[in-house]
Amino acid sequence: MLTAGQAADSPQFIPVLGKIRIRMPVGRPRTRPDAVAADKAYSSRGNRAHLRRRGIKAVIPEKKDQAANRKKKGSAGGRPVSHDAGLYKERNTVERLINKLKAWRGVATRYDKTPGSYLAGLHLRASMIWVKHLTRTIN
Repeated sequence: MLTAGQAADSPQFIPVLGKIRIRMPVGRPRTRPDAVAADKAYSSRGNRAHLRRRGIKAVIPEKKDQAANRKKKGSAGGRPVSHDAGLYKERNTVERLINKLKAWRGVATRYDKTPGSYLAGLHLRASMIWVKHLTRTIN
């Protein structure tokens, strides 16, 4: 989902999750992943509740202030958030891809004024990364 350059990513969490399609060898694509790994910016109560309703495992660490507020409430604060550290480490693959995309100045600084031209630049940069990856695996 393309937003304004100064907009935060977290409010787009649920709309982006709604667009996910996981292709399977046979049948329709799945719309519900087994787990979602995200950083602390996505650890809001609303995002976690949405994942829980859909039966998706949340691999999101808890922010320190959220943990402190929960502990301050005592037994009324609920249980601590579970966190699969091994699965969270796999998020690194996505982060590296985003860093490769942002290595291109046009994507990082968002010079393009229209959403269409920015998205075209993003697709172009992703294609360049993909072709570079293909040439490495062939050789």
